[in-house]
Amino acid sequence: QELKINQAKLTTSVCCYCAVGCGLLVWTDPATGRSINIEGDPDHPTNEGTLCPKGSSIWQTVEQSERITDVLYRAPFSDKWEKKSWDWAYERIVKKIKETRDASFEEKDGQGRIVNRTQAIASVGSAALDNEEGWLYQAMLRSLGIVYMESHARI
Repeated sequence: QELKINQAKLTTSVCCYCAVGCGLLVWTDPATGRSINIEGDPDHPTNEGTLCPKGSSIWQTVEQSERITDVLYRAPFSDKWEKKSWDWAYERIVKKIKETRDASFEEKDGQGRIVNRTQAIASVGSAALDNEEGWLYQAMLRSLGIVYMESHARI
């Protein structure tokens, strides 16, 4: 019997659970685009193919039927969730970041020094980012004037 991964597309990825950044091999069915197998990448220098219990169960996390894939929004003081489009969510996030930044932006501190910052927004980055992605992410945050940044890799 032929293995189900024989006709599948192989892609490398990184585990999303902790700051270790273990490498994964992900096989997807070319007809459906759904993953059919995920395992540790033996060529990855961090984990050399091994995975912790959480990493070992990542396929179930990705492919479980109960996984929420829609944007759910609950308006202030509401007790009901509404399904929204991804475009709506992106627009709302951008709008809220801009509103908050504009309302809290400081050009100078109390001593008159130029600071160009906002202290009303903070960010906790992702452990799944590699060094280059992490640098781009923090550069984007700094360009907004955000000074409170943390990485999951340090927590």
